[in-house]
Amino acid sequence: MALIGVFDSGVGGLSILDEALRQLPEHDYIYLADSINAPYGEKSSEWIASRSMELCQYLAAQGCDAIMVACNTATAEAIAHIRKTLGHIPIIGVEPGIKPAAMQSSNGVVGVLATEATLKSDKFNALLATLPNDCQFIKQAGPGLVPLIEAGQANSEETLELLAEHLEPIQDAGADTLVLGCTHYPFLRKAIRKLLGDSVNLIDTSEAVVRQLKRKLEAQGMHLDNGKCGAIQFISSKDAELLHQMAQELMQSDLDERSTQSQLVSIFK
Repeated sequence: MALIGVFDSGVGGLSILDEALRQLPEHDYIYLADSINAPYGEKSSEWIASRSMELCQYLAAQGCDAIMVACNTATAEAIAHIRKTLGHIPIIGVEPGIKPAAMQSSNGVVGVLATEATLKSDKFNALLATLPNDCQFIKQAGPGLVPLIEAGQANSEETLELLAEHLEPIQDAGADTLVLGCTHYPFLRKAIRKLLGDSVNLIDTSEAVVRQLKRKLEAQGMHLDNGKCGAIQFISSKDAELLHQMAQELMQSDLDERSTQSQLVSIFK
């Protein structure tokens, strides 16, 4: 059994934790939300890199055997430095699934909904440059969406109206595939389906990300499926009880069958 750290700017990484609990239920998890500073997508590259490193070092100090950087923005800006600094443990990041989207699109028009920082990052654009020129990517930032999700308003009318504005250029371009390029955005599936219907294919990389974690654990002999459920510790830089409550509301996993605890870490204010 391993201790897995999962870090995000807020509640978005709960989509990754949810998938991890499905594929790897037997491990213990620490979920660290830097909610007092959410969203990361509109902050400077330097700040994101520094803060992400600080929080990953904290998780490493708690004894984590692996860390999932469950934030697209933090992955884009900081993961290379984090891996170099914390080279003794596996560091798994997330990035927009533009490659599988390009392969699955029928008409070659793909929408990418992500944060401004992710879309401008060198990592994202380097990946984009490796893909076929015959696929058109409609890149769209989603300012305002993350704060609404953080406030528990993923399915509110306000969110639906803002989402409609952000999706309009993607709809106008005729995209048949939409990449959810922020870990918060899977929680908008219901709203997206309401606006786009079922004909648009949604790409969420959480399943592939957790498969990568599983491979890393197996390589180190730390993955044993014993049929048990590990414990989860929810840590927040803002409101740990609210984080726990939102986890119960947003996640499909049954948290009642696990040992859970919440903790406010004031050092990260």
